[in-house]
Amino acid sequence: MFDLGIGVWDVVPFIVVGFAAQVIDGALGMAFGVISQTMLVSVLGVAPAAASASTHLVEIFTTGASGASHIVHRNVDWGLFKRLVPFGIVGGVLGAYVLSNIDASVARPYIMLYLTGIGFYLLVKAIRMSKPRFEDPRMTRPLALTGGFLDAAGGGGWGPVVTSNLLVQGGDPAKVIGTVNTAEFLLSLSISISFIGALGFSAFSAVTIGMIVGGVIAAPFGALLAKRIPPRVLLFAVALVLIATSAFSIAKAWHLIPGL
Repeated sequence: MFDLGIGVWDVVPFIVVGFAAQVIDGALGMAFGVISQTMLVSVLGVAPAAASASTHLVEIFTTGASGASHIVHRNVDWGLFKRLVPFGIVGGVLGAYVLSNIDASVARPYIMLYLTGIGFYLLVKAIRMSKPRFEDPRMTRPLALTGGFLDAAGGGGWGPVVTSNLLVQGGDPAKVIGTVNTAEFLLSLSISISFIGALGFSAFSAVTIGMIVGGVIAAPFGALLAKRIPPRVLLFAVALVLIATSAFSIAKAWHLIPGL
């Protein structure tokens, strides 16, 4: 069951990790997994497997809090939400099944290469943007199916894949980020239900508890930033984070970063 034999100071570093990762994820619609796992493994010395298990459990709570905050700040496009959620859940459940039977991680470096290219495209788009003009993204259902599948089978990808491609299609950055974050709660819940039989409660520890506390506290700040930051700056920030996290994931997947 739950490991509660821990002191306050044991939890504080993980609260900081959860807070920092969720502020960025809530404001930009991506990077919670990459940032949290990197800080846990590289800075705090948590074993990679334990870091991954904790991060996935934490995301149920942080995406719920983040989604609620985005709803309060009116960052959610409900029409887009309804198009994303069903296909995202189907993709997530399929991805969980695939992960149980084959190793889907071999494709991850190539997906990250694609996302790095998307990041540079969004960067150029942000630099050239003068007067913001937004369009309702049209290709949403196949995108949600792909994003949900990759998130479960590849250990993450909903935010980077779905957020970035909706922005490429001309979506309003604040609405896209808020909608994708809110939809992610239902996706995380469906994926976790698919894995819960094997996982149980063994992954709850100081890492998990601290990150839940930090992530839930940070959720309102991320949603507020997404609402207040000008669209051009938001698009620019998304591009930079996408390039940095995708490049990091490529290096990690091809074992260019020792110890990760």
